[in-house]
Amino acid sequence: QVQLVESGGGLVQAGGSLRLSCDASGRTFSSYAMGWFRQAPGKERQIVAAISWSGDDTYYADSVKGRFTISRDNAKNTVYLQMNSLNPEDMAVYYCAAGLRVRRPASKVYEYDYWGQGTQVTVSS
Repeated sequence: QVQLVESGGGLVQAGGSLRLSCDASGRTFSSYAMGWFRQAPGKERQIVAAISWSGDDTYYADSVKGRFTISRDNAKNTVYLQMNSLNPEDMAVYYCAAGLRVRRPASKVYEYDYWGQGTQVTVSS
């Protein structure tokens, strides 16, 4: 079992920044990949970014490349998502996920086994 708790969401103006955090517990954090997904109302959950178990390899959706940065601190059992230059299209509930069966940065929902409760990101124009 893995428990994931996100934090850091909120309301920000377009062009602003937020940093999301996801604290993990329950299994050896450094042994599995982590991902950030988002889901807007009426839309499917989509990958935002993912990171390998070591942090050496990352994946980004095209829509966030150059604006978002995923990182992890295995000593703190935490994964981060730094989001810069936010725009209204980024508004969604953001979820972190743990992929216990993968060590590379996986991009598919089905590759992840545990999910956080989500944190809302609202961007005002």
